[in-house]
Amino acid sequence: MDVVPEVEKAKVLITVEIIEYVPNAVVIKTILKKSTGNISVMSFDSGEGLTERTTAFDTFAQIIDGKAEIVIRGVSNFLETGQSILIPAHAPNYVKPNGRFKMVLTIIKSGYE
Repeated sequence: MDVVPEVEKAKVLITVEIIEYVPNAVVIKTILKKSTGNISVMSFDSGEGLTERTTAFDTFAQIIDGKAEIVIRGVSNFLETGQSILIPAHAPNYVKPNGRFKMVLTIIKSGYE
């Protein structure tokens, strides 16, 4: 079942403005959600992060504002605005708090790898 996207289709968007920062919170807004994958925009306030997780699919993370530390298989990766990283399927990963930042996550579900 497909979920209605939170953004209007066929409309020009300024990606970094799709989502706002909320004090002491991680905010997630879905741009597109399909059975074959999804695209989400996330904002992290200072001191906020994500706990370790593993997914069955590759995940493409793009930093659109600020700086982030994404740890994949125990290796820290420091990303700044405009940089991105591909998180491999089945790789333990988490986001360490490192100030305010926003990112886009894209997951393509192509079958179990």
